[in-house]
Amino acid sequence: MTTVQITLPDQLAQRAKDAGLLSDAAIQSLLEDAMRRQAGRRLLAIADELHAANIPPVSDDEVVAAVKEVRAKRRARREQDQHKQ
Repeated sequence: MTTVQITLPDQLAQRAKDAGLLSDAAIQSLLEDAMRRQAGRRLLAIADELHAANIPPVSDDEVVAAVKEVRAKRRARREQDQHKQ
């Protein structure tokens, strides 16, 4: 566990306390929600960049083939590492 200390204006701290937002569980929930929103914004920004770059869409078959290729390479590396031991 990590302890975090924050400094807030008194009025805001009191309102947050009254709303039950200063408990460990509430702050954890607020942070998780904020991180999800931030990740969503990053994803949308990347999508905008891809669209602006005029990169052609990838078909489902191409995605499946790429995933299979990566998995095969990982499997081969694991097998190679096991033989070295």
